[in-house]
Amino acid sequence: MAKRFSTSIELRFADLDLYGHVNNVAYFTLLETARVKLFSKVFQELTDQGIFMLVGRAECDYKSPILLHDDVMVSVWVSRLGKSSFDLDYEIHDNANKMFATARTTMVCFDKGKKTTTAVPEHLKEMI
Repeated sequence: MAKRFSTSIELRFADLDLYGHVNNVAYFTLLETARVKLFSKVFQELTDQGIFMLVGRAECDYKSPILLHDDVMVSVWVSRLGKSSFDLDYEIHDNANKMFATARTTMVCFDKGKKTTTAVPEHLKEMI
C-alpha cells in the first residue's frame, strides 16, 4: 500500500452554500490545502530547483455532505507513477471514518526554466 499523508482541514464559513453544507467547489480547495501541506514537506527541494507539480486533471466523487462543524481530514497518496506525471488519490473523511468524498488529481512535472514538461525526478520516485 502506498504511503499516505493525512491532515486535518479547518472549514471556513465561506465554504458553505445556501443549503448549509460545504459547496461542491470548495472540495477542490480542501484537496489543494492537503496537497500544499504535502508538497511543502516532500517537494520543497524540487520547487527550489524550478521543478513544479501542476494539476493536469482533477476529479471528485461526492459521497456525503460536509457540514460546518464536521471534523474534516484529507488523506492523500500517490496511486500512479508515469513518465512525466503521477496521480494523487484522496479521501475526504472525518475522524470516525465517515467518507465525504474520494478524488484524484493528475500532477504534471513542469520545468519552470525550460517551460516544458519534464520527467518525474528520480529522487521523487524513490520517495514515493
